[in-house]
Amino acid sequence: MYYLPLLLGLGTPELILIALAILLLFGATKIPEIMKGIGKGIKSFKKEMNSTDDDEAPSEKKEKDSDKK
Repeated sequence: MYYLPLLLGLGTPELILIALAILLLFGATKIPEIMKGIGKGIKSFKKEMNSTDDDEAPSEKKEKDSDKK
């Protein structure tokens, strides 16, 4: 995380300015709701990425079962 601002060419003053702009646009009460929604989205995405191995298409399961016999 330390290298992210360096890669984007953003320093501390720029990051503070961006944070203040977001605070002015959305307000202090709306920001936690937005972060909660983003967190739920990331959690759901990770859950689906991990479950793709478990949830194969039925045709793929049939092919694998017939190969085992």
